[in-house]
Parts: sequence; structure tokens; C-alpha cells
Amino acid sequence: GIEISNPGHKNGYDDFNINQIKSIIRLSKILKKKYRIKKKNILGHSDIAPLRKKDPGEKFPWKLLHEKNLCIWHNISKKSCKKLRKIKLANSIKFYKLLFKFGYKFTNKTSDKIKILKNFQRRFRPELISSIVDKECYAIIKSLI
Repeated sequence: GIEISNPGHKNGYDDFNINQIKSIIRLSKILKKKYRIKKKNILGHSDIAPLRKKDPGEKFPWKLLHEKNLCIWHNISKKSCKKLRKIKLANSIKFYKLLFKFGYKFTNKTSDKIKILKNFQRRFRPELISSIVDKECYAIIKSLI
């Protein structure tokens, strides 16, 4: 694991310093190559422990890391995303089944599902973190599976 200095959500969550990001990209490239780590296995604390952790959070540049061939990202266009986020998904069970299949922790508890949803959004839709499962979230998770 790699730790990045940031005060976090409870203490004035800051933008990540550009030098930190450059360093994380360089280090990740080295580690990914040396240990033959697959892109799907480059994760954040919030992916592994979504009920306890929010970091690295919505300000972490996952899309940039994807552009550097370091991690996964969805293939939904920005235009489609904005259109789909306005439509609530009628059946969130389908979304959660895919989310759990993707690797997020399974739970039946509603409050835990909301925490997991928000961490999914922090990673794959940082522009809007809500407790609403919309068609954008569903399209994103479908594209990742």
C-alpha cells in the first residue's frame, strides 16, 4: 500500500499536490511492472474497506491514473454521464448485484449499501457523490464488469 499525505474528509480535505500525484504515478508504474500487478488490482482504501474508509476520495485523480495505464476506469462519455445521472434507477438491486460482483463488500444493510455506493461514486463519479443509485452509476458498473 501507498499512503498519500492529506488531512482527509474530517479535517479540511485538500486537493492533492501535483508533486504527490507525479510521484504516485512514477512509483505505481515501477511497482506495477516489478510485481506484474494488473490494473484492476490498483485500489484505494475505500475500495477495500468501504465501510470504514473514504480515502483517497473524490479529489484523487483516478481517471488520470487510468490515462497513464495504471488502473481501470469506465468507458461512459461525459455527455452520457450527465444525461444518465438525472434518471433514478428503478431497481437498485440490479446495480448492487453488479457492484458486489465487481468486488465491493456484500451487505444487505441499507446504511452500509449507501456508504459503499458513495465510495464507488468517489472513485468513478467524483463530480456527484450522493446516496442515489441512478442510471449513470448503473452504466458505469456495467462497463467495468
